[in-house]
Amino acid sequence: MKFFVAELTYFTQSQKRVRNVRFLLRFVAVLLLLVVAYSIVFHLLMAWEGQKYSWITGLYWTLTVMSTLGFGDITFHTDLGRVFSMLVLLTGMLFLLVLLPFTFIEFFYAPWMEAQSAARAPRQLPEGTRGHVVLTRYDPVARALIERLERHDQAYALLVPDLKEALNLHDEGVRVMVGELDDPESYRRIRAGEAALVVTTASDTVNTNVAFTVRETFPDVPILGTANDEASVDILELAGCNQVLRLGEMMGGFFARSTLAGGRVAHPVSVVDGVHVAEAMVAGTPLEGTTLASSRLRTETGVTVVGVWEQGELVLPTVDTPLNHHAILILAGSAAHLASFETFVGRRDPPTAPVVILGGGRVGRAAGRGLEARGLDYRIVERNPERIRDPERYVLGNAAELEVLKEAGILEASTVIVTTHDDDTNVYLTIYCRRLRPGLQILSRSTLERNVSTLYRAGADLVLSYATMGAAAIFNTLHQGRVQLIAEGLSLLRLPMPEALAGRSLIEARIRETTGCSVVAVKGPTACTVNPDPEEPLPKAGELLLIGGLDGEERFLSRFGENKRA
Repeated sequence: MKFFVAELTYFTQSQKRVRNVRFLLRFVAVLLLLVVAYSIVFHLLMAWEGQKYSWITGLYWTLTVMSTLGFGDITFHTDLGRVFSMLVLLTGMLFLLVLLPFTFIEFFYAPWMEAQSAARAPRQLPEGTRGHVVLTRYDPVARALIERLERHDQAYALLVPDLKEALNLHDEGVRVMVGELDDPESYRRIRAGEAALVVTTASDTVNTNVAFTVRETFPDVPILGTANDEASVDILELAGCNQVLRLGEMMGGFFARSTLAGGRVAHPVSVVDGVHVAEAMVAGTPLEGTTLASSRLRTETGVTVVGVWEQGELVLPTVDTPLNHHAILILAGSAAHLASFETFVGRRDPPTAPVVILGGGRVGRAAGRGLEARGLDYRIVERNPERIRDPERYVLGNAAELEVLKEAGILEASTVIVTTHDDDTNVYLTIYCRRLRPGLQILSRSTLERNVSTLYRAGADLVLSYATMGAAAIFNTLHQGRVQLIAEGLSLLRLPMPEALAGRSLIEARIRETTGCSVVAVKGPTACTVNPDPEEPLPKAGELLLIGGLDGEERFLSRFGENKRA
């Protein structure tokens, strides 16, 4: 009944649909008048021929002739009667067999089916909805973010202006609401005032309009927007954004930190409560070919290896985890621990050739600025002359042409960074560069998450997903408290000290072996101990900082007491 009311409400809201119904009713009225008129004429002609029939018989004859059934049990004997019969027959063919079906489908059936479809896409969230994330565009970043929100049981709602797109997304299982992005009423109906965060990832101009509309309607709701151009950051903040992310800049900076060129091995990712998280490539270091146990990293440097990336797959490390050429270590420790790690593995020799960047878009230019900040030379290959900023740093041409790559220094370079926004092009260039230089370090960008594994198979040493990076950054903004995503698949958790662990050492508790989580810090009332001694007993009060997989918290609480959840 509720669904029928929703359909009827939608059906009667449009003036066009109401006019269609009126037209259909007028058509039916004309048809009924014809039937009545023909029945009267039938009686008059039959009386003129000397035949007498009831009014029901006259109506029966009119309907059988107009519908072309023509049973033949009642017929005229004169030519005038036969001419009248042909007129009724032709009129019936036109009205009943042509105009009526067309009119019914065009002005009633099709709009009613549209109303049924539209009723499936809600135009308002239920009362009491709160703590959800409001999204304003369904792009790769939003898709990746929705997956993370669903894994963490975080509610969300996607505002979609186009009904057809909303219905398609609804059928795919996405929670959508139909509404215009520049209409304050849309944000009232999506309960943006009670939302945990409003996220807009469209163009800079659309994001500005969304932020301004939401901020004017709800002064206190947190708003996060993305920006392509540096100049847009200030405008978005003035429009109402609490935080503005430049994802292209973030990705380019990460590429710059991940190159083998340069002396530093460990590159910082984040700092949380004194815990420094860094990534380090195993290639070109003494760690290559060892295992985590035989490397003696924890003993010699104090760092904790909380995760290992192996060609796009995150491995929660054990003592037997191999450290292969393609492995990337995720390290946690204090600043002193990371300094000891740098000393332990040794610094790389400075580069003798520039890093080659394929693609001069936002990500490519950001990677160039990051390399320049590290004191490294680079060359950007770009086929669009309008994108060339510095002729000394750019090579104009197609990156698929060998002469262009040679001019950029591909034969001498230690690293090539593939940064175009088209995944197919990136796969093509990755395969080409790998065949050209088997020992070359290749860093590649992926716009869609599903192409990450493809790029690894094509020969990339490191692949960064634009969608993954954006979703992780937004998720961190949403969970700045107890849970923070520090890398794809790894979260930092803040939990009160469980009673089951008080007075026990980390070795005795076997937290890492049983839960997959690594204790990276113990936070007390006055101090925070990073990477505590595994043989020292844990205090009775305080807070644990753990790093583990997406389901690590659930396993930890299941083993050591869910009643201690923060």
